[in-house]
Amino acid sequence: QVQLVESGGGLVQAGGSLRLSCAASGRTFSNYAMGWFRQAPGKEREFVATISGSGSRTYYADSVTDRSTISRDNAKNTVYLQMNSLKPGDTAVYYCAASFYMGTRGADYKYWGQGTQVTVSS
Repeated sequence: QVQLVESGGGLVQAGGSLRLSCAASGRTFSNYAMGWFRQAPGKEREFVATISGSGSRTYYADSVTDRSTISRDNAKNTVYLQMNSLKPGDTAVYYCAASFYMGTRGADYKYWGQGTQVTVSS
């Protein structure tokens, strides 16, 4: 079983940047693809980015592809989401998740963190 803990969220003004982190338990972290999702108030959870177990492949939602970078450090059992040029529309709870394979659907992921709040003011 995998436990995931997100951190790095907070309040930032439009145009600013944040780096979210997700720390994972276990000795088989590199076997898992990792993903980031977000959920804004009153809206469904949406896909943000995913990365393969080795870190060799990444994929982004169109809404963030030019502003965000997903990365991982398997030696530290940690995955990151760097977000730049933040907009008020980026305001959401951000979740990391672990999957046996890369995917863009929440149902593709087996383990989820508790989420970290990102609030972008105008």
